[in-house]
Amino acid sequence: MAKQNRLNPAELSAFCSQVALILSAGLPLYDGMETLADASKDSPNADLYRKVSQVVNETGSLHAALQADDRWPNYLVEMAGIGEQTGELERVMLSLSDYYSREDRIRSAVVNAVTYPLVLSGMLVIIIAVMLWKVLPVFRQVLDSMGVGLDGTGHHMMGVGAAIGWIVLALVGLVLLSVLVVLILLRTSARPKVMAFLMRCFPSLRRITGRLGASRVASVLGMMLSSGFPTGEAFRLLPSVMTDEATTKKVEDIAKKLDDGATLADSISESGLFEPLHDRMIRMGVAAGKEDQVMVRLASLYEEDVEADITRLVSIIEPTLIALLSIVIGAILLAVMLPMAGVLANML
Repeated sequence: MAKQNRLNPAELSAFCSQVALILSAGLPLYDGMETLADASKDSPNADLYRKVSQVVNETGSLHAALQADDRWPNYLVEMAGIGEQTGELERVMLSLSDYYSREDRIRSAVVNAVTYPLVLSGMLVIIIAVMLWKVLPVFRQVLDSMGVGLDGTGHHMMGVGAAIGWIVLALVGLVLLSVLVVLILLRTSARPKVMAFLMRCFPSLRRITGRLGASRVASVLGMMLSSGFPTGEAFRLLPSVMTDEATTKKVEDIAKKLDDGATLADSISESGLFEPLHDRMIRMGVAAGKEDQVMVRLASLYEEDVEADITRLVSIIEPTLIALLSIVIGAILLAVMLPMAGVLANML
């Protein structure tokens, strides 16, 4: 039940924005959360907000309140904890509101781009199946009842048409089945392995994931360093807010090198977490004592790059699927027209 009631990105963005508004208005957090719970008593998530209000009232900690219910994303929970530790909770909530708002836009764009072609593919599977199992056999029976037989060429053409139909049916069905299996696996504990497989198959997805991880690292580091947080401690906390294994491993490697006495610039450069140009920016920022400002700037740059990459990927998906569906439609027409051409040739 808890998994079914998880908040979507739009709801998470609204929640973070409301918490930031409460803090900016100078209201005590427990008072503001109680007001938020009362205002949301008619919403489907009323019990979730009420639970947050109760725990905040008991502990005074938003992090503890979010951690008490697994319906909150781990990223939000850990970022709230970091915000409380650094005294930057309002800033963190505003940043999270923007993050989830962007995630909602991206998700909507992907859904809109993929849903229509997938639905059309499903309809085509039904059309092809009906044609192969019902239309073509009836077509043959009608010709036989009229005394119009098919010669060798006609039989060959009808066989080719039926074969094309079966091939197209198998391919479209396989694609739909694969998409369904992937969507199901992404909701299970096998998600990391599925994502790793998809990133091997689609380099663009690997690039987007890497930039998203770099954006998160830069954002959290910028916030923590600007608040006077020790660099080593910041890198030890970073893995808790990472969502992909590759970025987590790089962060852990950086933390280990820092513990061994390496400099921040050298550790980050050797990890390959950021692009070479950005490594030089970090090196210059460290030399000038402005590494926190550089990190904030890099977070913004990577977020823009991620959004542009996803928008470009989505813009490619729809026309590609439409082109494939056009080929399918052409195959359907061939499956019908080839036998008809054989019959006409036989009658003439």
